[in-house]
Amino acid sequence: METSSKALLEEEQMFMEKAFAFAKEALDNQEVPVGCIFVYEKEVVAVGRNEVNESKNATRHAEMICIDHVTKYYKDNQLELKEVFRKIDIYVTVEPCIMCAAALYDLSVRSVTFGCKNDRFGGSTVLDVAQVLKPSTLIKGGYKADEAMKLLKDFYKGQNPNAPAAKVKKKY
Repeated sequence: METSSKALLEEEQMFMEKAFAFAKEALDNQEVPVGCIFVYEKEVVAVGRNEVNESKNATRHAEMICIDHVTKYYKDNQLELKEVFRKIDIYVTVEPCIMCAAALYDLSVRSVTFGCKNDRFGGSTVLDVAQVLKPSTLIKGGYKADEAMKLLKDFYKGQNPNAPAAKVKKKY
């Protein structure tokens, strides 16, 4: 894994802005505000946002939604799946969680560019998945991290409609 904090190219900024638009859509739909774009040969081939609450499926993260879209894309275009993923550049508003990072590294994606770090579940912050899997994926982090963090804070100010009821022990 290589890490880079260089400024993004204009094209990369455009892709990140699209990811932020999907993060805002997630927030509007009471989802954790994470948006993601998969780019293959300079073409957006998948977009996603978190759909965990909507689907009541804890694995429906933005990155996993995009993986599903790419799987359909490669079939529709009669391409080799592994070759497509090796040329995929990912733009996501929050550092991928451990589950998503492991999936992306296993698929050998070319690069992951993210906004803010994920201090609770991050695939390189909490558990360095790359240290275990040794991918060749280029990682760039910190693009508009403050904006990404603000979206997360806005979400957590509200309540998760699918969270279980709090269990409070009564003192006698």
